[in-house]
Amino acid sequence: MVFKDKVALVTGAGQGIGAETARVFAKDGARVAVADWNESAAQAVAAEIQKAGGQAAAYKVDVSSRDAVFAMVNSISKAWGGVDILINNAGITRDKSALKMEPHQWDQVVGVNLTGPFHCVQACAPNMRDKQWGRIISASSVSSFGAFGQANYAATKAGLVGLTRTLAIEFARYGVTVNAIAPGFIHTAMTDAIPDEIRANMIKTIPVGHEGRPIDIARVYHFLALPESGFITGQLFVIDGGQTLPH
Repeated sequence: MVFKDKVALVTGAGQGIGAETARVFAKDGARVAVADWNESAAQAVAAEIQKAGGQAAAYKVDVSSRDAVFAMVNSISKAWGGVDILINNAGITRDKSALKMEPHQWDQVVGVNLTGPFHCVQACAPNMRDKQWGRIISASSVSSFGAFGQANYAATKAGLVGLTRTLAIEFARYGVTVNAIAPGFIHTAMTDAIPDEIRANMIKTIPVGHEGRPIDIARVYHFLALPESGFITGQLFVIDGGQTLPH
């Protein structure tokens, strides 16, 4: 139980990568705050963890709201103490080519994908600083390298890399590491909506020959949160089956 007595907050934990990450941390002893805008989904994941013998609680939150984030973290702190491990996993897409993109589509994606993690950091990091230990890991994406129709999404995911590197510099003195991951094509409920032909063509671009799974990402979150990973900070880990390699 590596994370016994540690509190992990996982945003976007109601399904897919976030839900799998919550399960992985709970299995290794963490008390997990399962946060999602979809309250019933968060409750279902928390109940599953509890049934398996783990510790979890569900929180409904819109991470783009600073007040909502701080209220959630205050509630977690009252129940379990402050957050030790922050997994900024929540994210949304509102895809459209740049000249057709509406202002609200830009603002929504920036609010959840970039401003949201910053709110979570501001709410959680003071406890990490005081304890002189913490882990902050955020979900960027291979789309941060550029993706047609995703000017908003790509900008936020690239922005998270800059935020990660800056926070790593600022927080290192406190024993807090800050890293980011960049998943490639991962099989989730979101990708299930992709037509079969397009999915097949995307898989052809992946050297390992198949999509990733949520557990592939959850394990990297877990690795970066380990006490033994304390010399790793300010880094972006690409997890894409080799898709972004020249080939």
